[in-house]
Amino acid sequence: MESVIALGFFDGVHLGHGELLRRTAALAAEGGRRSLALTFDRSPGKDGRLLSSVEDRIRLIQSLYGIQAVEVLPFTPEFMHLPWEAFLELLVRDYGAVHLVCGWDYRFGWRGEGDAKALTGWCAAHGLGCDVIPPLVIEGVTVSATHLKALIEAGDVETAARFYGHSHSLSGVVQPGRHLGHTLGFPTANILPAPELVLPKDGVYAVRCSVEPAEVAGNARRCGKTILLDAEGRSFIGVCNVGTRPTVGGHRRTVETWLEGFEGDLYGWRLTVDFCCRLRDERKFDSLEALREQVERDKAAALAYFSAP
Repeated sequence: MESVIALGFFDGVHLGHGELLRRTAALAAEGGRRSLALTFDRSPGKDGRLLSSVEDRIRLIQSLYGIQAVEVLPFTPEFMHLPWEAFLELLVRDYGAVHLVCGWDYRFGWRGEGDAKALTGWCAAHGLGCDVIPPLVIEGVTVSATHLKALIEAGDVETAARFYGHSHSLSGVVQPGRHLGHTLGFPTANILPAPELVLPKDGVYAVRCSVEPAEVAGNARRCGKTILLDAEGRSFIGVCNVGTRPTVGGHRRTVETWLEGFEGDLYGWRLTVDFCCRLRDERKFDSLEALREQVERDKAAALAYFSAP
């Protein structure tokens, strides 16, 4: 099938990526072709920290920008050594590329020797269309994954959302915890994000959540589409704590979320957490009762945030 292909890693799927993906979808629709985004299973750059997992990249690319398929290429040593011309030949041979879209700073091939200028020249010589998307500047800042990582690590999720075009997201399969939330009267769902993912600064956040069976998420990745479901056919608002839970002697950083109005067992389900607003720093309380009282205040603050006009 003939394809219009968006080229990039798309970490975080921010508004700069959105310009590229939106152009890809429009060109594909105009020509009756397939829109396809190409990404990798790990970062091809020196900074191994990531804003989003593969599953989250696929979900955001398709749900926000209507891209029909996402192909995840393994970034193996063999692939890393592929000359840039051979990479483009692969796109034509294996993916039916007839038009390529990339960002102004896109680099590809061995040692990054391919760039937007080389891509434009190669496409012209081989009869392919090519669009190079210029940088997107918001509030005097070029939208980039680097800038977003700094905002997330500072806990400034609201400013980050203006550059993302969506809330910062983390997802993972819900894991059994110490059941402390049940003891205190607010059961929580715990996920352990991959170590390479950038977490928001330790603290408490107002969040929106959705859940889906983990096997659905896995199948969605393999078949190139994401199915957005949750246990009740709706999303939830809630409160999320990122940190080590010092009041109960925790050490490992976790993402622990209370979902308003949800009752049931989420173990084995994939939980997606969208960080909307930072409520406070994480801190150690003198007793579990003091912690419980603070959590009640956190819940009230989150509900007030989401009910505000």
